[in-house]
Amino acid sequence: MGGSRTTGSAASGAARMLARLAVLAAIGAVVVLVLAVGEGGLLVVGAGLLGLVVCAVGLWWFVAHRGAVRLIGALLAILAPVCVVVLLAHDRLWLTALVLALCWGAAPACARAALRRARPERQARAIPVPPPKRPVLIMNPRSGGGKVGRFGLAERAEELGARVIMLDPSAPADVAALARRAVAEGADLLGVAGGDGTQALVAAVAAEHDLPFLVVCAGTRNHFAMDLGLDRSDPSRCLDALTEGEELRVDLGDVAGRAFVNTVSFGVYADVVQRPEYRDDKAGTVLSLMPDLLLGERVRRLDARIDGTELSSQQALLVSNNPYASPDEFGSGGRRFRLDGGELGVLGIRVEDASQAADVAVRGSQSAGLTVMTAQRVVVTADTGEIPVAVDGEALRMPTPVVCTLRPGMLRVLVPRDRPGVAVPAPPVKWRRVIDLAFGRTGRTDEGRSVVERTRG
Repeated sequence: MGGSRTTGSAASGAARMLARLAVLAAIGAVVVLVLAVGEGGLLVVGAGLLGLVVCAVGLWWFVAHRGAVRLIGALLAILAPVCVVVLLAHDRLWLTALVLALCWGAAPACARAALRRARPERQARAIPVPPPKRPVLIMNPRSGGGKVGRFGLAERAEELGARVIMLDPSAPADVAALARRAVAEGADLLGVAGGDGTQALVAAVAAEHDLPFLVVCAGTRNHFAMDLGLDRSDPSRCLDALTEGEELRVDLGDVAGRAFVNTVSFGVYADVVQRPEYRDDKAGTVLSLMPDLLLGERVRRLDARIDGTELSSQQALLVSNNPYASPDEFGSGGRRFRLDGGELGVLGIRVEDASQAADVAVRGSQSAGLTVMTAQRVVVTADTGEIPVAVDGEALRMPTPVVCTLRPGMLRVLVPRDRPGVAVPAPPVKWRRVIDLAFGRTGRTDEGRSVVERTRG
């Protein structure tokens, strides 16, 4: 008990110190700006905002147009930040800009760290379980550039008592059918060494039969594995769960009866991934198609009903199995700190000209061009009977309307006890709570307990 109190006291002290640093950094930024008003402080802010707007306009022209306009857009996107730096250096304002940037960067970073230490977010509870007796793993030797062979995953799995079904790259197989056959033959665990699309198909079979599911991060991006906290740098460590594992209950997404573990994309991205050349030349395909998809004859608009809210004429709509930490990170290297929250994350995008692109760049999720929500049910419609859909990166076509829902706690995931990628989510920065923590005041929180009480608990 004494050790626990000591640890709690140390955490409380560290949280209070970080909160004070956050407050000092915020005050420092204001002081620097006020003192520098007569010496170009407003110029620093104005130049920064103008550079951001011009850069956003340049990026829009680069993506949405071809020919000379695209070239001008590229030049604007590159030259805007360069010109801002040159202007600040010429007017001897670089030091003011540097101090402001450091202060405004340090303030929210310290605030999040303080709140994280003061009130750790609850993670999904892992339950120790006995090792499976008849595990079956499906492996794709091509996935992730050959990670199955490079890390010796098949040999390692067989040493641990698993039966391995190796897919034949020259003869595409129905992995869901293979998984169902394994269940019929007595498998008590299903696992996949492959991409997220394959993971989702086998996970659906495991959930259907209430069997544990093992994720082996042998794909290219492995978003699902990352959000589970698995070691993506060494897929063989995922197999440790076969001997010393614990179980998590997580949600499973559903789009028109098909399971997904990460995201479902409609609109621009879904159109792009339909093209066969996308796999070999992603950047070239995107640049070639974007002008037509955004402004040209192939423009597709989507409507959606998100629970009780109507969205119209969206260029892109992304639905995730639990929300991502921020809209900027949606499905692009960002992460979900929870997979058992029982909610879909929704991001709608509608940017039709350079001014709207600039508005998004400056205002982010507060812009009219972005809609960020959570929901239980999303219904997507269009003016055609069938639309392209990207499910965990897999290119499909589905009849409209397309319905996305969530199956809360449907999937039992077996994970190793040692998961180096587990991260503690940063709570939203509420400056009143930060100030209360910094000065030891018993400010009330949403749940009726003070921040200081939480640190003592």
